[in-house]
Amino acid sequence: MRDRRVTAVIRCPLGGRRRGAGDAAVAVLLPGLPECPSVTDDLSFLRAQARTQRFTLGTPRQFQVTPDGERVLFLRSESGHDRRNSLWQLDVTSGEESKLVDAAELLPGEEDLPAEERARRERARETSGGVVGYATDAAGTVAAFSLSGKLYTADLATGAVRMLVDAAVIDPRPNPQGTHVAYVADRQLHVVELATGQDRVVAGEDEETEDVSWGLAEFIAAEEMRRVRGYWWSPDGRSLLAARSDRSDVPRWHIADPANPASPVNTVAYPAAGTTNVAVSLAVVTLDGRRLDVPAGEWEYLVAVHWSEGGPPLLTVQSRDQKCLEIRALDVTDGSTRLLHTEKDPDWVEIVTGVPAWTPDGRLVHVGVADGAYRLFVDGTPVTGAELQVRSVLDVGDEVLFSASDDDPTQIHVYRTEGAAVRRLSEGVGVHNGAGTAEAAVLASWSPEYAGIRVSVLAGGERVADIASVAADPGLVPNVHWLQLGERALRAALVLPTGHAPGDGPLPVLLDPYGGPHAQRVLRSRNAMLTPQWLADQGFAVLVVDGRGSPGRGPAWERAMAGDLGDVALADQVDALHAAAERFADLDLDRVAIRGWSFGGYLAAAAVLRRPDVFTAGVAGAPVTDWSLYDTHYTERYLGHPDERPEVYERNSLITDAPKLERSLLIVHGLADDNVFVAHALRLSSELLAAGRGHTFLPLAGATHMTPQAEEVAEKLMLTQVRWLNQQLGVEAGA
Repeated sequence: MRDRRVTAVIRCPLGGRRRGAGDAAVAVLLPGLPECPSVTDDLSFLRAQARTQRFTLGTPRQFQVTPDGERVLFLRSESGHDRRNSLWQLDVTSGEESKLVDAAELLPGEEDLPAEERARRERARETSGGVVGYATDAAGTVAAFSLSGKLYTADLATGAVRMLVDAAVIDPRPNPQGTHVAYVADRQLHVVELATGQDRVVAGEDEETEDVSWGLAEFIAAEEMRRVRGYWWSPDGRSLLAARSDRSDVPRWHIADPANPASPVNTVAYPAAGTTNVAVSLAVVTLDGRRLDVPAGEWEYLVAVHWSEGGPPLLTVQSRDQKCLEIRALDVTDGSTRLLHTEKDPDWVEIVTGVPAWTPDGRLVHVGVADGAYRLFVDGTPVTGAELQVRSVLDVGDEVLFSASDDDPTQIHVYRTEGAAVRRLSEGVGVHNGAGTAEAAVLASWSPEYAGIRVSVLAGGERVADIASVAADPGLVPNVHWLQLGERALRAALVLPTGHAPGDGPLPVLLDPYGGPHAQRVLRSRNAMLTPQWLADQGFAVLVVDGRGSPGRGPAWERAMAGDLGDVALADQVDALHAAAERFADLDLDRVAIRGWSFGGYLAAAAVLRRPDVFTAGVAGAPVTDWSLYDTHYTERYLGHPDERPEVYERNSLITDAPKLERSLLIVHGLADDNVFVAHALRLSSELLAAGRGHTFLPLAGATHMTPQAEEVAEKLMLTQVRWLNQQLGVEAGA
């Protein structure tokens, strides 16, 4: 029988101070905990990283090119330390930038956001403020945006700004003609006429329950399907296609604030695997008050909607098991739909953003799988070859602007079609994204060769202007070795301490992966390797690996995770570690740790539970420990329905592995997390306690799934991890 006195503890690795209820990290100091060794006296990078939101503040973003190609609209804050974005304009001919909307002038104080807007920003991982989004009419004459919940419009010719609605406004967007602006408030879809200011509810006024909302993307759409919109204007600007979301039958989960027991519990509708999703339906509503409901189809998920002059509204819908995706055309006269295209897969059909869409002359554009690749199809004909993996479609006009990777998934480039041919627009090693059109494109580029972002404007494929970035310089140049490891050619980045050359001496190894499907960490960008470099400079060899399931290497690579999230991901990390050690003798395989957040947290916990022969210690941040507690769309895509495959859920769960713990485990979790609920960490901790397996649990009061943003907390959280890892690996202070 195991000694039950070896219990789970909640330790304060920062020393002898108890934190107050208002602090972001809550801990209980237990006697006998040794003082943590010093890591470094230079804390400037961590503070700067938190203050600049990972050096993204001051970076231009959300580009929109006017139809004449003469102006580019974008958002940017005043400096690399200012989190308040304003709306700017670039004159392409002169290269001059001008501020159209000064957020600080409109709102000198703090923002007061509606609850729905806070939730939307959490889903979008949006941490900045000010003008965080805007939309324009087709001609680029008027822009609409919300600021602290109020609806504003800006005349893009004169720069005149006026407040149109003083209410809790979400997602305002003008119609193509620029005569009306639609928005959501109190779960109802409104339209306000610019000329008269007349405001009326066009959908939702007759609803008698708070469980129904109109015009908003539900949790699953925003979190997993990358659909952030819930309504779409018609090309003639006289009607809208609106989504109605009913969460009545969705299970209710509760998020308490233990640090402030007087605060009310936050109750959310959370569709955990195997439970009921939000019921989403559609209706066509007109400005004069008419409504046509679209009959419910046999589909479970509304993935995307596209409505343009090229044809009728396009609906992308998906079955519950995600093995079938259909593109359907909607008849707005009677609500019927017509099947245009079907994609099927024995595991799941991947969602690609930006499609389907019509070209102006009525050709259907979509991305499908053929010859082992995600390929771009126009009017049923593949335009890209099997040598490219299409990542997203950025714009559909007479030609198509899209992003893709070739045989190097660590790079993403921007391409355009030229009839039946394809031309690459981006140059140089790096990660590139695009906006605008194929003829007038904006390229945003990151590279290992420089810090931050470089933005250029292209006309006919030729660079004609640049947009400045005022982001702070991180002051670090990563010492990175870009690798292909093992028989699967796993893409990896080995980051060594600054100035360290192979052969300089042994280093403890820290794996720093995400490691799961749908995301990449190994990207050819200097900024992507800043945190690994700081960690390396604390005395580690940091290895970042993208395993099977990561995008950019085709559907077969992604489908390798079907039914097996943990063991497949863990095997790739171990294989990469051993392959890297064969090439770099400095990697000390007797001192190996792993840290990660979200899926990376799941992987870190799995590493110490399932491979104690490899890993000495793991830091599991916001880990998914029991997949039955995670959401429907993500979980069922990989593991199926829990009622049909309970053994798959059991095999991928970490809860039953708790008695196996032989190594050191630090669990970190935000108590306000509404994506990976803290129940995941608590259940694992409870099972470890019951099995007599000692571990450390660090709860973060008030923190959501996004890592803490406050400078002091973000800094101390990182230092805590490093100090704890040093203790577990036997690294002496200052070593």
